[in-house]
Amino acid sequence: MQVQATQLRPGNLIKFNNELMQVQKTEHRTPGNLRGFVRAWLRNVRTGSSFDNRFSSEDFVERVQMETHEMEYLYADGDLYYFMNTETYEQVGISGDQLGDQVNYLLPNTTVSVQWYEDKPFSVDLPQLIELTVMETEPGIKGATVTNVTKPAKTDTGLVVQVPPFIKEGEKIKVNTADGSYSGRAN
Repeated sequence: MQVQATQLRPGNLIKFNNELMQVQKTEHRTPGNLRGFVRAWLRNVRTGSSFDNRFSSEDFVERVQMETHEMEYLYADGDLYYFMNTETYEQVGISGDQLGDQVNYLLPNTTVSVQWYEDKPFSVDLPQLIELTVMETEPGIKGATVTNVTKPAKTDTGLVVQVPPFIKEGEKIKVNTADGSYSGRAN
């Protein structure tokens, strides 16, 4: 299935130069008067080697079709992250290397779509926004309003997110799973 390069997301499996590649991370850039492009970090599934590639915003890539199962994330044990099929209750472990940065968005009991390729779990399709709890950050500033000033905040998964100065420890925030950016306070 052909998809536009701007539709690539972490975890996608694509064919590039006749090799199977997993998208690790993407950045969509539009520099000044120049044409926009997508910078994608790819990992070769066969060799494990990684590299980055620039795709024009108009480029199309071949996305590999995979089988999808709804699964619930249970726990991590060493480098393996365990998921349970919500229909069959079968459990499967996926390595941290396969998941990449997606491990920063996994909370126990979160329901995700797990992509399968050739009867093996391959990657996780995360929701666009996920709620995380701020565990460590500098004290909030009284009366602070939204500005372009941010501060680092460490969440319950270990992910560090740049947040506005009024966010305090213990607060729940919404984080965009595509780029790890702050999207607002959780309700």
